[in-house]
Amino acid sequence: MKVREVVEALNLTVFGGESGLDQEIQGGYVSDLLSDVMGCADEGDLWVTLQSHRNVVGIASLKELSGVIIVKGFTPNAETIEDSNREGIPLLGTTLETFDVAGRLHRMLGGNADLPS
Repeated sequence: MKVREVVEALNLTVFGGESGLDQEIQGGYVSDLLSDVMGCADEGDLWVTLQSHRNVVGIASLKELSGVIIVKGFTPNAETIEDSNREGIPLLGTTLETFDVAGRLHRMLGGNADLPS
């Protein structure tokens, strides 16, 4: 699935990094801790976070993530958007809560609905 398809399905705002909208998504990662993402996210993951500062784009680029979804209506500043455009990292936004975005993304990416309890 491409980032563009998730943007359309979840009605996401594209703040920047439009050149990366055709990247393939390999999985998802949810965390607001930058060190956690640096240590555990995988290449091609679509990162869901409430962080909206420029370090988000730096980490997404370093880890070669397919993009970043910023939740809860938080918006990035101009510097962060510029970084996103320069790096080609889609920087996306929604007013949805993290839990809702993660659940929808999981279903879209073919996640197992029968998770162990």
